[in-house]
Amino acid sequence: MRAITFTLLIFSLLSSGCSWIKFPGVHKVDIQQGNLIEQDMVDKLELGMTKSQVRFVLGNPLIADTFDQTRWDYIYRRVSSLGVYSEKGMTVHFDDQGLLKEVEGDFYLDNSKTDV
Repeated sequence: MRAITFTLLIFSLLSSGCSWIKFPGVHKVDIQQGNLIEQDMVDKLELGMTKSQVRFVLGNPLIADTFDQTRWDYIYRRVSSLGVYSEKGMTVHFDDQGLLKEVEGDFYLDNSKTDV
């Protein structure tokens, strides 16, 4: 009886802790969180755009501070199935009238656009 109990105990301990074993052929999914922002989306932004225009181009911000209405944060995180972690972020600043004033972070705003 002790041998059976001991065998069941060992088997249950080994089978419950299998997460550290890398089984070949087991599919792991990529984990994506946040707003996927690309440079071509940022290229559509122009200084002086309203908040609704920026929201139309970039989507809803991941973080919109209730105490600072002039700042929106867009963050994108990805963990690949191999465990490679990557993160990109961008902060959009508006002036007191709600017009786009500045973009900072991993993307750049092309300020060379001028109306002719």
